[in-house]
Amino acid sequence: MNDLKKTLEISFNPEIYKIILSKPGSKTSDYKKIVISQINEAYHLEKFTATQVFNENFSPAQLKTFLFQALEKEFQQYNAWDGQFEYIIQISKKGKPSVTKKAIKEAPAKFQSHNRKKNYLLQEGVVIEPLVDMGIFTKEGKVVKTMTDKFRQINRFVEIIDDEIKNLDPGTPLNVIDFGCGKSYLTFILYYYLTEIKNIKVRMVGLDLKSDVIDRCNASAQKYGYDNLSFELGNIDAYEARFPVDMIITLHACDTATDFALYNAIKWNANLIFSVPCCQHELNAQIETETLSLLTKYGIIKERTAALITDAIRGSLLEACGYKVQLLEFVDLAHTPKNILIRAQKTGSTEKRKVQALTEVKNIMAAFSLTPTLFQLLETDKLINFNKI
Repeated sequence: MNDLKKTLEISFNPEIYKIILSKPGSKTSDYKKIVISQINEAYHLEKFTATQVFNENFSPAQLKTFLFQALEKEFQQYNAWDGQFEYIIQISKKGKPSVTKKAIKEAPAKFQSHNRKKNYLLQEGVVIEPLVDMGIFTKEGKVVKTMTDKFRQINRFVEIIDDEIKNLDPGTPLNVIDFGCGKSYLTFILYYYLTEIKNIKVRMVGLDLKSDVIDRCNASAQKYGYDNLSFELGNIDAYEARFPVDMIITLHACDTATDFALYNAIKWNANLIFSVPCCQHELNAQIETETLSLLTKYGIIKERTAALITDAIRGSLLEACGYKVQLLEFVDLAHTPKNILIRAQKTGSTEKRKVQALTEVKNIMAAFSLTPTLFQLLETDKLINFNKI
């Protein structure tokens, strides 16, 4: 067993994009051969019987377990290609493995999908236990039709985060806090994606105000074996991190709860921030203007103007604190009006840009008679200084 594990470690790496398992050890084996193709971050399996082909998808961690079991119990030959080398494992009749590695002149073609279906980072067909328990996946790893929008939303959130973590050094550990985690759809899936697919060492904490939710989430984390994921009861504004924080995420933290989350991220010098705000009531109650009254005289226009100004101020205040900021469409507006995501990365803005960002905030606050919570928190802690403008 140990010999096979060592042999497989030598012959499997993340660059391998095609694997063929062949020479079944018994005539009664279910499959004649299995062809495995890498698709994005997952692997697609084609299992061939004498007359049929069965399809399945695996994550990298699931595939490694499957390969070991397949070579131990069913197949006697393994061929794998990573573009430069072919790796060949042969199992003797006595079960002893041998491995050969050789340079290749012509590599086999990569898998080409012939359908127009979007290739999500979270692959349908891979059994992801939290998605099954949440009712988004069936036990076979298929998306439940009524949960398609939720599946797209989760994938979109993961895609936006993935765009940033691609820039991190390989092997960099991440300490993550999810403020206002609620039922933790995204907390569990993000932990799964970072640890199981990206192979990143993660410590993650979810924070919420409901004790029953926290208890259920901790029980689920234990069930899934997510040892470095925990959930705590508490307020965002009073929370003190017990470790250096690399990433803050918030999904629909209501009204000024988003401001406290952003303030904490800035105060802790977090490198990455992903925030989907919700229910921006604060500025809607404050907003007044004589010269631009057209934007405040109609209730629905006033509400939307206040919401957009709220997030624009948040973005500029983050820039004033040294972040590169993008405001992105999280999900299509047809599905939810709460569709703006603030993505920020600590890059160290120039003093010129910081002053410009603060000037923008000062002008909009004066024009609409506003005093946003995030501005007050940052000014009180001297993390920004309006007197320099």
